[in-house]
Amino acid sequence: MDTVPGPVGALTYRDATAADAEALVALIESAYRGDSSRTGWTTEAELLEGQRTDREGVLAVIEAPGSRLLAVERDGALIACCQLEHRGDAAYFGMFAVAPGAQGGGLGRLIIAQAERTARESWGVQEMHMTVIRQREDLIAWYERRGYRRTGKLFPFPYGDERFGIPLRADLEFELLVKPVTGP
Repeated sequence: MDTVPGPVGALTYRDATAADAEALVALIESAYRGDSSRTGWTTEAELLEGQRTDREGVLAVIEAPGSRLLAVERDGALIACCQLEHRGDAAYFGMFAVAPGAQGGGLGRLIIAQAERTARESWGVQEMHMTVIRQREDLIAWYERRGYRRTGKLFPFPYGDERFGIPLRADLEFELLVKPVTGP
């Protein structure tokens, strides 16, 4: 467990456990789906309905070899999370969620920087990879300001698998974003 002071208050980063699964699902759903997600800027409610993840999906990330789900707390309250998965010379960054009421104040920028340090220090990776729904131009632009670059490599959305949501349009795809994370 690491506690890092910062402009948004002291943040505690720890590996999530199975006991955190329900709270993590609630956090992730609140950041991306339904009316509660509309109070933040990361909502996907215009693109997808249904769930973003479920207990089994969260537990799979927590329990997978070479995978970590970082829980981020402020004053003992869960306010964010992100997945790190070791993939050779790269780490995959995913399942990133910040509570809607905590968005817009620089918290996401701090968490992604800590995730990059954690991946580099834990696994010695050279790059961070992530996939973002291609139609989320505002979110992709935010990641580009953090040093990620679009690769043009696209992956299909899992249409027909409601574990990942119910698409509201027929053209959804994921794009791979990449960032070098070498250095101190």
